[in-house]
Amino acid sequence: MKPTEKIWMNGEFVAWKDAQVHVLAHALNYGTGIFEGLRVYPNSDGKAIFRLKDHMKRFMEGAKVMAFDMPYSQEELCEAVKETVRVNGEVDYLKPCAFLGGEWVGLNPIGVPVTVTITAIHMGSYLGKEIQEQGAKIATSSWKRPWNMAAPAGAKVNGIYVTSCLAKMEAVKQGANEALMLNAQGNVAECSGENIFILKRGKLYTPKTTDSILEGITRNSIMQLARDMGYEMIESEVSRLEAYTADEVFMTGTAAEITPVTMIDHRPIGDGVPGKVTRQLQQAFHDVVTGRDERYADWLDHV
Repeated sequence: MKPTEKIWMNGEFVAWKDAQVHVLAHALNYGTGIFEGLRVYPNSDGKAIFRLKDHMKRFMEGAKVMAFDMPYSQEELCEAVKETVRVNGEVDYLKPCAFLGGEWVGLNPIGVPVTVTITAIHMGSYLGKEIQEQGAKIATSSWKRPWNMAAPAGAKVNGIYVTSCLAKMEAVKQGANEALMLNAQGNVAECSGENIFILKRGKLYTPKTTDSILEGITRNSIMQLARDMGYEMIESEVSRLEAYTADEVFMTGTAAEITPVTMIDHRPIGDGVPGKVTRQLQQAFHDVVTGRDERYADWLDHV
């Protein structure tokens, strides 16, 4: 990760080193925050942010879930995101955050002020270019995806991602690149920070939004692309057995984009190499985000 020059913080740009909060900030102590991740791609006429409005709509929905009194509208935040790209240099990833700040001890968050920030960085390939090209090895975690009766699993709430961090760390220590997380019913939910798809007998499957997953924007995009390419796309429960015996498996996410999975729990997926459909979707997605496929031009906000 490469830092940039300026961070948008409560309506003003501050130097990277000056974007600070108190050690008693409520979010630091209790996880009371929300966040988003957005990708910025080079296009023929400069830079474009992928599905900006959809990301910021989900951001505002997360604020509603957390009962935050947001000081900015969705439209104002969209413009702030664009301006954050403009004032910084090499940017390919943005992270808006809204969190309870202040100097506060105690679980009651009512009345604690909301801080809003937008940070721009250069991330590059999240899991590594080699993994994105050759495929990832993933391991089923002993940590389960938080389910809807215990936490708002469909919102990007800071505290929920502690479980993802534990799962990711466990997987890496086992020699895997990413963790596969099951839900309360023992079915496949998602990876630590990505949605998951399987191809079986010519059909694409991905877990339902009610299966304790994040309703990913890249997930939604790939579902649309797959259908437009003529593939049958099904949202359904996915068992661990179905994942093991799939013909192809891949992960999707803003950071990970489309990453093939070639092994789960030391079991090769298909022939153990990225599959044809995964490659087709990778290329289709690349054409969309770089502005080469004009059918999806409304998914891009040019800066």
